[in-house]
Amino acid sequence: MSASDPTPSSLKTRFVPADHSRVTFTGGFWESWTRTVREVTIPTQHMRLKEEGFLEVLDFGKPPAPLARPIQPSGLSMQHFFDSDFGKWIEAASYTLKTHPNPDIEAKIDSIVEKLEQGQMADGYLNSWFIRREPEKRWTNLRDLHEMYSMGHLLEGAVAYFQATGKRRFLDVMIRAVDHIIDTFGPEPGKLRGYDAHEEIELALVKLYRVTRDPRHLSLATFFVDERGQMPSYYDEEARKRGEDPADYVYTTYAYSQAHMPVREQTQVVGHAVRAMYLLSAMVDLAHENDDPTLKAACDRLFNNLVERQLYVTGGLGPSASNEGFTREFDLPNETAYAETCAAVALGFFSHRMAQLDLDAQYTDRLETVLYNGALSGIARDGEHYFYENVLESHGQNRRWKWHYCPCCPTNIARMITSLGQYVYSAKDDALAVHLYAAGTGELDLGGKLVRLSQETHYPWDGDVAIRLTLEADAEFTLHLRVPGWCRGARLSIDGKAVDMAACTVKGYAAIRRVWRNGDEIRLSFDMPVDRLYAHPAVSEDAGRVALRRGPVVYCVEETDIGTEPQRLRLPADAALEVHFEPDLLGGATVLSGEALEAETQDWGGLYRTAPPHLKTRAFKAIPYHLWANREAGAMLVWLNEK
Repeated sequence: MSASDPTPSSLKTRFVPADHSRVTFTGGFWESWTRTVREVTIPTQHMRLKEEGFLEVLDFGKPPAPLARPIQPSGLSMQHFFDSDFGKWIEAASYTLKTHPNPDIEAKIDSIVEKLEQGQMADGYLNSWFIRREPEKRWTNLRDLHEMYSMGHLLEGAVAYFQATGKRRFLDVMIRAVDHIIDTFGPEPGKLRGYDAHEEIELALVKLYRVTRDPRHLSLATFFVDERGQMPSYYDEEARKRGEDPADYVYTTYAYSQAHMPVREQTQVVGHAVRAMYLLSAMVDLAHENDDPTLKAACDRLFNNLVERQLYVTGGLGPSASNEGFTREFDLPNETAYAETCAAVALGFFSHRMAQLDLDAQYTDRLETVLYNGALSGIARDGEHYFYENVLESHGQNRRWKWHYCPCCPTNIARMITSLGQYVYSAKDDALAVHLYAAGTGELDLGGKLVRLSQETHYPWDGDVAIRLTLEADAEFTLHLRVPGWCRGARLSIDGKAVDMAACTVKGYAAIRRVWRNGDEIRLSFDMPVDRLYAHPAVSEDAGRVALRRGPVVYCVEETDIGTEPQRLRLPADAALEVHFEPDLLGGATVLSGEALEAETQDWGGLYRTAPPHLKTRAFKAIPYHLWANREAGAMLVWLNEK
């Protein structure tokens, strides 16, 4: 949908995502990944939090230990927002507890909650850095120090833990913290008209509102979004109160935190990539809750700008390390790509929300790209090594780490995978939507009636999907089945009778309305050839290059598979590519193979010469991008030179 398309007359009705705990993956791609994250990632992340001194910050009764992360030239220490990391860990762990109770993990969460409750100030304020180290400086630097960002992640963790266990202790702690924020910030006389430079509290408050239905929680989220970017800037006023010159701001412009102009006026995605996606996620939520078409229109504009001019083929975003974000349109370098895992995860959050508000497959296409590529590449197949940056080209210098100096990404990808069920299905009124295809089952309530969907598929390795419905009684409703944007040929049948997909597909979803009966079977078949992708000519780094994609999966070539740097390969435009499944490759994956040309160098002699290189034929293999750097060190390339 383009920004010029009409906005629905009301945004109050949306598709509601399935409860993740009522979606079960049975075999196949996502069953393997969710099991790894549950059994390996969640326990080892708690171990890393302890080993790296993160949990020490919660020892409120003791003198603070030396900083585990020193103050940077910007005046910020990564330790300023340690609270956010165990907030996200609690959230991810809580999602697993709802489906797989684990007394040990639950006890670890309760221990953290007890310490947070003991350390919380009498007025409700809760931030370990300021309580233990600089209580006199709280709420004096929203521009730099992430106070509400940290509280937001704690709040999301509290909501998830309450929903998983029914325990209110953590939720009540965070409601008291929110009460304090409400007493401190807002448009009323005597309150601060500030907002955190790192967005997060806004979408957390909407999650809280959906639990409590307390209008104050929604009003506060609305205030923070509406106030953002208003001039004169709150950050200038705040800096002057600290005795600083606002012109000395290390990032020079408030576009870094999307606070350079009011959000409804913004037309280009700018600044820090994670912040931008968190803000947009909150804007979608508020567009729905407040029935605000002006926010929806802004989201449309910014989504289009992102996907048409600033998005990597893998779903990665934010090319620059200097601001962890965006530079200029069409600037998509490969070897220096920042493409932070957190940003891809947050794009998934934004895209998913857009699809619930406006059922359009272009949004779910981006979510799917992230899930199979730009976010999933951030976690190793063993479940305990990670990438912060997700480059598209390497000469072997990039290796996965077991923890990072700023470890925001491990817990972020963990909370996405552990809550994956909510992304597969959603429902509203008398309609169900199937957004993603994965082997397993899902249960949804539709007008008080239980509908159970069972999927049999080897997706994403092939495009055949069988869906069987289990109903307590016959029911009339519309079933929306997503037709992926990468698919150029699809077939649909119901109980063996072919359905004209072209006649019933709207915005990339085949909409079938009928009286459904117990045992009805839907069969989908998506053609899944190998696609050759070419970048816009303005992306100069990819001129003369081609990327390979099959279905939703983007591929890369690793040195370990071909015995030489893939940068020396030339892929003929007419090269035949074979597809086969390798069950022993990192849990099993479909790979591509064929013949390419390699530039010979043994007789080159010196750095330059007047004759071009001799090209020899050699075999090559491409693997899914998300699996790279799981084996021997070596070079990697997504965008191959084309001959």
